[in-house]
Amino acid sequence: MIRVIKPEGMGNIQLEEVPIPKFNSRQVLVRTAKTLISRGSELFRRYIAEEAVSPSIMGYSLTGIVEEIGSEVTEYHVGQRVMVVAPHAQYAIGDIDSLVKSSIMPLTENISFEEGTFLLLAKEATAWVDSSGVKADDQVVVLGQGVVGSLMMQLLRGRQVKQIITVDTLPLRCQLSQQLGADEVINASEVDPVEMVKQLTGGRGANLVIDCVGGYAGIKSFEQAQDMVANKGTIQLIACYQQQALPLYSAKIMQKRLVAGILTDEPPVKTTLRAMESIEKGIIQVSKMITHQFPYTEAKEAFDFLWYTPENGLGVLLDWEL
Repeated sequence: MIRVIKPEGMGNIQLEEVPIPKFNSRQVLVRTAKTLISRGSELFRRYIAEEAVSPSIMGYSLTGIVEEIGSEVTEYHVGQRVMVVAPHAQYAIGDIDSLVKSSIMPLTENISFEEGTFLLLAKEATAWVDSSGVKADDQVVVLGQGVVGSLMMQLLRGRQVKQIITVDTLPLRCQLSQQLGADEVINASEVDPVEMVKQLTGGRGANLVIDCVGGYAGIKSFEQAQDMVANKGTIQLIACYQQQALPLYSAKIMQKRLVAGILTDEPPVKTTLRAMESIEKGIIQVSKMITHQFPYTEAKEAFDFLWYTPENGLGVLLDWEL
C-alpha cells in the first residue's frame, strides 16, 4: 500500500510503499476512501519540522470501507462504511478494543465519506463547547475560522446563544463564517478586532472568548482575547503549536476565567455520536467547509497548498479512491 510520510526536512512530504498492515482477531482492515488534512497539528507539528516525523502520526481523520475482519469481531462486517483514527494511507487498522473508544466508528447512511473525515474534529469541538460553560444569553467571540474555529462557531449556533462574533484575517474564511451562521464577522486585517468586539458588546466585552488561532498568529490572538473578554467572563484556549510561550497578563486576567481544552468526562463514544448527529441534522454544515480535494498522489501539493496559500482554502481532503 501507499502511505504519506515526512522524512527529514521542512515540507518534505513524500509517498512510500509498504506492506498492507496485519490485523489481529479484534481488529478490522479498512480500505481508505478519504482523509482530511488538519492544518493545525499536521502543518505546525509535522510539516514544518526539520526532523523526520513518524508515519503513525501523519494524519488522523480517515474514512473507508471494512475489507476484512478479525476472527473475534462481531461489531463490524465486511463492506461497512466507517471512520478510523489513522494516518494518511491506502489501508488502516481499526482496533475494536482501543482505549480510545472512538478510534473506529460506523458511519450512518446519511454521512458521506467526505463528511465523515471531519467526525473526529467535530467530536473534539463538541467536547470543547461542553467545557466552555457557554450560556444561552452569552455574547461569544470565536477567534480564528479555520476548520476548528468554524466547527466551534456552528456548534455554538446550535446552542442558540445571544450573539456569535467571529474573527479572522482571511477573506475566504470570513465569507464562509458569515454563510455558516455567524452573527457578526470581523476581518482583523482591516479593523482592530478588540475595538470592534467592544463596540458590538456595548463596551463590556464578550462573556466567552474562544481562541482557535494556532501557529505563530496564536500568540497575538491570545493577547487580544484578554482584551476582549468581559469582567467575570471566560477565555477558552483551544489552539496549540504557537511555537513559543503565550503572553498571560495578571492585570488583564483578574476577575476572569481561563479554560484550557476539554474538561468533560463524557465517554468519547457518546460524544462522537452527538457530533455525528450534529452533522446529520445540518448543525455542522461540513459540505460547505470542504474547499479542495487532491488525489493522494498529490499529497505533497495538498500540504504545500495549505501552508503557502491558506487564504485559498479551508477543508482539504486527500482522495484515495483511485
